[in-house]
Amino acid sequence: LRYKKLNPQLVTRPPRLVAVSKTKPIELILEAYNTGQRNFGENYVQELYAKATNSTILQNCGDIRWHFIGHLQRKSAKLLCQVPNLWVCESIDCEKVADTLNAQCVKCGMDILRVMIQVNTSREENKFGCETSYCPTLVDYVMKNCPKLLFTGLMTIGRFGYDPRIMGVNPDFLELSSCRLVVCRDLCLAVGTVDLSMGMSSDYEHAIELGSNNVRVGTSIFGTRD
Repeated sequence: LRYKKLNPQLVTRPPRLVAVSKTKPIELILEAYNTGQRNFGENYVQELYAKATNSTILQNCGDIRWHFIGHLQRKSAKLLCQVPNLWVCESIDCEKVADTLNAQCVKCGMDILRVMIQVNTSREENKFGCETSYCPTLVDYVMKNCPKLLFTGLMTIGRFGYDPRIMGVNPDFLELSSCRLVVCRDLCLAVGTVDLSMGMSSDYEHAIELGSNNVRVGTSIFGTRD
């Protein structure tokens, strides 16, 4: 990753690169894995399951870490819990989805599944995620009522096409960072234990400068989508 000097007050740990492999073939995933990449992100449960259970991946990528980063429907929770090497679900946005995922983890015999809460920082109707004001309540609910789910952070997509070079500091990234502070204050959590997943190919450097330690990069690694 290329990024400028980090602000130690915002960044709690070195950023994690999640290679978003949506629509990309197994060969490209294997190529990236063989260069040392371990974290891969997928947007659709069916595609994630197909790739994670592919014999080539199972035989050659023993310590791969799959991130589910798309919208999770309750009907897809069962299949998601069957994904080998599932590392985290980054898109919990309501209590019902959390409850369903927790129940499926129990049925599938999973020990613990890491989860992030998706926040709709841009308040756009066409985006998923909970409202920032509801985020502390949802985090508290997951921690108290979903023993199979381990809360690890917050995720946002933010508005598309925002160019910080022209428009200034991205308000969605600032909003998520502020949301983390409120969550940690209200629930007595250490800020350093709560990840921020924000930033993609066009803005990951800016996101890291504002505190992201989990960036989801696809185009810059694999090229444009098919």
